[in-house]
Amino acid sequence: MTIPSRTQVAIIGGGPAGLLLSRLLHLDGIDNVVLERRSRGHVLGRIRAGVLERGTTDMLRQAGVAQRMEAEGELHDGVELAFGGARHRLDLARLTGAHVTVYGQTEMTKDLYAALDAAGAPVLHEVEDVALHGIDSTGPHVTWRRGDEVHRLDCAFIAGCDGFHGISRQTMPGDVLRTYEKVYPFGWLGVLARTPPVNDELIYANHAEGFALCSMRSRVLSRYYIQVPITDRVQDWPDERFWAALRARLPAETAARLVTGPSIEKSIAPLRSFVAEPLSHGRLFIAGDAGHIVPPTGAKGLNLAASDIHFLHRGLARFFASDDESGLKDYSAKALARIWKAERFSWHMTTLMHRFPESSGFDQRLQRAELDYIFSSEAAMTALAENYVGLPYE
Repeated sequence: MTIPSRTQVAIIGGGPAGLLLSRLLHLDGIDNVVLERRSRGHVLGRIRAGVLERGTTDMLRQAGVAQRMEAEGELHDGVELAFGGARHRLDLARLTGAHVTVYGQTEMTKDLYAALDAAGAPVLHEVEDVALHGIDSTGPHVTWRRGDEVHRLDCAFIAGCDGFHGISRQTMPGDVLRTYEKVYPFGWLGVLARTPPVNDELIYANHAEGFALCSMRSRVLSRYYIQVPITDRVQDWPDERFWAALRARLPAETAARLVTGPSIEKSIAPLRSFVAEPLSHGRLFIAGDAGHIVPPTGAKGLNLAASDIHFLHRGLARFFASDDESGLKDYSAKALARIWKAERFSWHMTTLMHRFPESSGFDQRLQRAELDYIFSSEAAMTALAENYVGLPYE
């Protein structure tokens, strides 16, 4: 592939956010180049989210990459919360008229790669020392290195989709950027196993020994999580210990149906809430994990990245179609309004379902009262369901 020296939009980061933006821009005839630090194999090997909001699935249809999702994805009309030894179902379809789709981030990434490859769209992998220049000017550019050769890419705009540790947010001026963060005192130990899921829908479990989640990637691939101290290491948790802890945190009838097997992936993820403001400066716009992190309890991380791309793509398309900058000027405010609502929901779900080290008996009784209230009130169930399936983009 010939390495371009000029484009309209330089996209930093080849995860789902960057690839989705690239695909949407290409459909509009807007030239762009994706620069990704890792190899394609590494990007496709990441085990990540799998619960897609209705807005995200609509975005994939708009991008023309929804065929496999619609054929293989699992539509879930409900979700269950387990507490007090029993399961309680939240009927998403009845309460909101919508559902969520279980379709792994890896599969979504494969679909985007396939579409970009077919279009001949440039996605450059294993680029090093990426640096952003002139973001305050009308002619920014990006430099990077491959081996001993340094490359320069001139552009009109830069989209920073390079994750929490990426260079894009770090390039924002310190006197402009504000950050807000909450770090939780536990992590999620996740296991992927080639076993049938224990339930047709997700189960979020509140238990005295800690949180647990029963999820899935398909009818034959299960994804399970348990809350663990942040100081734990993966090697502290052999498969036998993990399965025993998971069983203990589930209602007895659910635990009895759990099919176990060797783990094919195991990792511990810390939990944090993080937001950067603003999400734009000059000709630089940041999206996805570069601008915000949510604890995974509400299944909002990937979905928030998709909603960022909705607003950013709309602004860029409007600019290149009619030289109208209004959508770009509004991008940060519109994206952040939705981000903070999702941060609130993810924080609420995290505090509702986990046991905190400092939690007192009083705190635990309040937590149980909140759970009891949710399932005794149509209004409370509706509010939870609306947030879970995804709030509107506007």
